[in-house]
Amino acid sequence: MSERTRLHYPTVYVVHTEDKNRYKSVPDYTVYVGETKVAAARDHVENGLTKTEAMARHGIASIASLERWCRDYRSGGAQAEARTDARAGARRTGRVPEGEGRVPGKTPGPAGVQVTRRERSAVVRLLAGRGHRLDHLLRIAGLARSTYFYQLSHPERVTRADLEPLVGEIWGRTPNGCGHRQIHMCLVHEFGRKVSAKSVPGVMRRMGLRCAIRSRNPWRRYDSYRGETGDHVHNLPERDFDAARPFSKLGTDVTEFKVAGSKAYLAPVYDMASKEIVARDVSRSPDLGRQRRLLAMLAERLLAGAEPILHSDMGWQYQHRWWRDELERLGIRQSMSRKGNCLDNAATEQVFGHLKDEFYRGREFDSYERFKRELDAYIIHWNTRRRQIRLEGHTPEEFRSMSLAV
Repeated sequence: MSERTRLHYPTVYVVHTEDKNRYKSVPDYTVYVGETKVAAARDHVENGLTKTEAMARHGIASIASLERWCRDYRSGGAQAEARTDARAGARRTGRVPEGEGRVPGKTPGPAGVQVTRRERSAVVRLLAGRGHRLDHLLRIAGLARSTYFYQLSHPERVTRADLEPLVGEIWGRTPNGCGHRQIHMCLVHEFGRKVSAKSVPGVMRRMGLRCAIRSRNPWRRYDSYRGETGDHVHNLPERDFDAARPFSKLGTDVTEFKVAGSKAYLAPVYDMASKEIVARDVSRSPDLGRQRRLLAMLAERLLAGAEPILHSDMGWQYQHRWWRDELERLGIRQSMSRKGNCLDNAATEQVFGHLKDEFYRGREFDSYERFKRELDAYIIHWNTRRRQIRLEGHTPEEFRSMSLAV
């Protein structure tokens, strides 16, 4: 006999009657019935047989399979038969047995909450200190002894605690906070900190800061009439919202807010190059007077010789004769979205989304005057302090100044 003795077992095909046809074309696949699994595990765990002896008695070809059955038997006793059969069926059908699906490294807790190994280890350590036997606690917690001691010797580290005051200050600049990208850009550009973009979300989680991100409603689908319309202006940007210089492509629209039992309307003009809100007007009613004030403010900001495109949807105010004549007088080329295509004006629509997330969502205003005052303050924040990835971490005002200086 050679120095390394190997036991060779004939391949045993034990399959359920209803599965014979399924495995007829797979000659190297071994399936054991539940009784065989439980009997082999019982012989090793309770009757004192070695693994080799148990494998020989029951014709088991793989020691890894026997070890897995023994773990199931220790945790479930006689119920292991049903569990092992369910898992075998899951491997054949691709379905996870009820109650078995979980995140790797986590165990389902009360009400389906996933409990991590670190959390289970902390509970085991607490109970072990009160006199309970460690092996019993590990068995109940479903932890290997090595895993438990690894978690004790590798405690969770608090990283970049020095950033917490700065993160809190940046978060508090807007009523509803901001996302980790905004915070990272402020840390780098304003405070000169060297920090990975992946570290900021961890600091925010530790501080309990969670930004409310817009989510798509799966139950509502946008629908609008897309048939023939009357005379309209062409869509000049054609969903290309990139611009080389400020005041070359502008966008405008109207959005409404519920304020003090009534409504307030915001009409901004958005520069697609610098991402700056270059003009705005807030009013109690969606009348033409608001549009007159808006264009008057825009006329003061326009650069000499500029001939920008001003893109909007097909709202009544943008089809009004006064609006079209005034744009022509100012040297502004008018552009309109197609009927029923809100994405044609997506650049301006996304400004409204960010504004309502960061400034308006979850808040109530007791007066129109307070709302207008705080909205003006937020728009100033947008232009002068809110940094954007598309601007390489600069604010709109900084980007405009750099672009015009070239």
